[in-house]
Amino acid sequence: MVIGAGGQIGRPAVDALVRDGWEVRAASRGGTRDPAWPDDVRTVRLDREDDLALAALVGDGCDVLVDLVAYGARHGRQLTALADRIGSAVVVSSVSVYEDDRGRGFDTQDQPDGFPEYPVPLTEKQPTVRPGESTYSTRKAALEHELLAAEGRLPVTVLRPGAIHGPYCRTPRELYFVKRNLDGRRRRVLSFGGQSRFHPAGVHNIAELIRLAASRPGSRVLNAVDPDAPTVAEIAAAIDAVMGIEAESVLVDGPPPAPTVGDTPWSVPVPVVCDMSAAERELGYRPVARYAETLPETVTWIEGQLAGRDWREAYPKMFQAYGDLFDYAAEDAWPAK
Repeated sequence: MVIGAGGQIGRPAVDALVRDGWEVRAASRGGTRDPAWPDDVRTVRLDREDDLALAALVGDGCDVLVDLVAYGARHGRQLTALADRIGSAVVVSSVSVYEDDRGRGFDTQDQPDGFPEYPVPLTEKQPTVRPGESTYSTRKAALEHELLAAEGRLPVTVLRPGAIHGPYCRTPRELYFVKRNLDGRRRRVLSFGGQSRFHPAGVHNIAELIRLAASRPGSRVLNAVDPDAPTVAEIAAAIDAVMGIEAESVLVDGPPPAPTVGDTPWSVPVPVVCDMSAAERELGYRPVARYAETLPETVTWIEGQLAGRDWREAYPKMFQAYGDLFDYAAEDAWPAK
């Protein structure tokens, strides 16, 4: 059973599981069916917050439950309460649960102590933030805590992706460069010298990890990122190449020089790069795609979503998360010469 099957990870995950021989029930709020799925995939509507509906869906049991939308301690307890009816589980968390050796995490980056400084590469042995209900990161940590405490009753593979990318994403970081190119902007300002690295995680690679974990039950935590971690300048150039555009990058040392200028969704002062050797060792994982190889389908999807619509209408969650990403007036007023 796949919960959140209609989303960006769910669609390729269902496809990968079906190709591996699994009988799949694809659950989502809207009962979505992807055109690529075979007819024998059973689609069902599910309100993730309805305990009784989830229990009814699991019914007498399932061999593997894949949960792509679990969030917080409550969802963790919801799953562990069904442990006697679930053979094993694969649940998606986030790299945002990590904290550095000084106790700093993604939630403290705007505080006086600054952005966390993680080791490169970042392994699953790195400490995590204290579980709680106050932020995205602490709630993901709380979810993990509940699930991993059920070791012995419910084998759970927890996957920690980085910057997820691919079609159907509601907050695609690639939007930043795609829209600029569509708007005819041929000059962009990149803070931190364009060297920011926030490890991307393609949906096809995550789906491959889910496929492998489904066949190899166990209690484990694994990073889930692409084989490469390009800089923001390299990402911009790769998107330009897909769109047939030539644009200039104005590189600025240090943080964004002005509000809404040079602050991309990847802009971090220190690299966030993850290690994948644990997944290779425990699951025999090998990536199925590199970042640049999947860009054409991502760019095409974003262009289709933007067609005839304001970007804030097409991607409201992106606006909520990052604010005005396209303040061209502020950028033009900034003296970059």
